Order: sequence, then structure tokens, then C-alpha cells
Amino acid sequence: MPGWAFVAVSCAVAAMVFAAVHLAGNDYVFVAGYTVLQFVVLATAWNILGGYTGYVNFGTAAFFALGAYASVFFHKFYPLPVPVLCAIGAAVSGVVGLGMGYLTLRLRGAFFSIATLALAVVLQTLVVNWNYVGGARGAYVIRPADTALFHVPYIQYLFLIMLALAVGAVATARMIERSKLGYGFAAIRDDELAAEASGVPTLQLKLVATTLSGAMMGMAGAPFPYYNGYLQPSSAFALEYAVNAIAMPMIGGTTSWVGPLAGAVLLGTLQQVVTVTFSAALNLLIVGALLVGFVIVAPNGLIGLWQRLGPVLVGFTQTKPSSPGLTGRSSNHEPGDTVLPGQAGQ
Repeated sequence: MPGWAFVAVSCAVAAMVFAAVHLAGNDYVFVAGYTVLQFVVLATAWNILGGYTGYVNFGTAAFFALGAYASVFFHKFYPLPVPVLCAIGAAVSGVVGLGMGYLTLRLRGAFFSIATLALAVVLQTLVVNWNYVGGARGAYVIRPADTALFHVPYIQYLFLIMLALAVGAVATARMIERSKLGYGFAAIRDDELAAEASGVPTLQLKLVATTLSGAMMGMAGAPFPYYNGYLQPSSAFALEYAVNAIAMPMIGGTTSWVGPLAGAVLLGTLQQVVTVTFSAALNLLIVGALLVGFVIVAPNGLIGLWQRLGPVLVGFTQTKPSSPGLTGRSSNHEPGDTVLPGQAGQ
């Protein structure tokens, strides 16, 4: 399917999703749907660096928080529309991602992952001591009841923004996967030394991956202060963002754009149901249990499970010929005759 057709189909699906949520007649569905879509963006962003390129990033919360605090900064300095804040959050997080990549991408494996985790700790310390954006006490962001442009409740407006961001993130990931850039990422993931020896510009490609991944995460974090109404370091740098951003692509499958989407929808929806039914304290427990289960049963995620079981399931639905007559061919040989090679079916 061409890229423009995929975007058109994605927009049509997004419109149907919004219509279905609107027909539910309950604003909480928009609240829960916003969270699920936010995880779609975060999981897709993480997968560009962690899945396509093979560099595990534990600093998701850092880039998410950068986008959120960029919105808080401009809310106090000069209020701007949320879509503009998303672009600013993407730019800020993308620049930080580029700098982080330049400093840390010479590390590999666990050393790179620890460096990204250290980035989150450093940024959280800086925010805690920055009084202009609230510091340790946090900052309130008073959102209007509705939007002057669309005349819809503000939560629906935020839902539409996050829905558009999710469509854009998934379309970008699919485009990367099918491009020369994606093939370069895959070469780095499979064997970086061999790719570099073959002439693949590994450092440049890794910098592109960190920049794109960081920009998408910051973009997802920009509307968060308006969604929550209050932002403090412990909520912006929450552990759940790093854990979910890693678990969702691994549950869905890291080698395709479909994997993070499927994992985020499955795990995000389950967490929202558990939050309403039992308690939000069980969310990380559910993530851990599902992650362990999928590592044991389906180490390649839902996509790998389908690739393994799909042909078997399809085989059961096919009708096998019960006699030679069903194939349109017959044999002239009697039982017990010796059939030479090339004479079968004659």
C-alpha cells in the first residue's frame, strides 16, 4: 500500500475511533482513550531506537518530561495553542536526543541503557531545582472548559490532538521501516560491526534514530500538563512511562510498526480497565506479568506468534484433496507397478 493511501486509511480509522468514543456518551472514555493513544506514541517512538536499531533506551520518561515542561514554561511565559506546544516539545526533545546520542552512542548494550537512565535522573534533578516551572512543588495549568475554535469539551480536543499524533507516529514508523533508513537501522540491529565494515554510516543513522525517537516522545508529553491540570517531577518522570514504553513493543513485537501499536492498545486498554475496576497500583504488576509471560511463550511478541501459528491456523481451514480425481489428473499405473522418475501421473 502506498504511503499516501496508508495515511488516508489511518485517518479514516481515526475518524471512526473518535465517532465510536463520542457515541459512548461518557467523557471518561476520552480520558482513558487519551492515555492509550499516548502510549501508542511512546511505544512507537521507543521502537524506532530500541526495536529498529537495537539500542534499548531507559530514558523515555526524560524525553516525555521535556515535552511536558516545555509546555509549562511557555504556559507561564507566553501561552500558545497545544498543537504549537507539541511542535516545540518535539524540537526540544529532539535536540536533547541528538546531544544524548552524540555523547552515548559510542557505548553499546547495557552501558548505553544505563547512560539513558542517568539522563533521566540528571534532568529530573534540574527540574526539581528550577523554580520557574514549579520546582519540587509542581505547577498548575488551568485549562479552559472548552475550545473556542471547535466548541467541544477540552478533553475531547486533547483526545483529537493525541489521536492525530498517534496517526502521525505510526505512519512515520511504517515509512521508516520500508525505506533505506529502515534497512540501515536493521543492519545496525543485526550486526553493527558488519554494517560499518560494509559502508553503512552507523553513527549518523543512530543519531537520526535518537533524534526521531526523542522528538516523538517529547511531542507526546507536550499536552500532558493540560490533560492532568497539574505537573510535578514525580508524575512527569514516572517509572510507568519507561516501563510501558519498553514492555508494549516487546509484547507486540519490535520488528514491525504493527507491534508497538498492538502492544500499546492491548496493554493500555487492560490497564485502564484495571484502574477503574480495581486500582491503578496494579498496573505495573500487570505489565510485569504479561512481559514475563510473553518472554516465555512468545519471545518475538504478538507479531512473531502470528507468524508462527498463522500458517498452522490457515492450514486447518484449507480443504485437502481426498482422491486423485479432485486434482484433475489420474494415474494409468496399477498397484504394484514400478514407476520410474518422470512417469508419475502418466
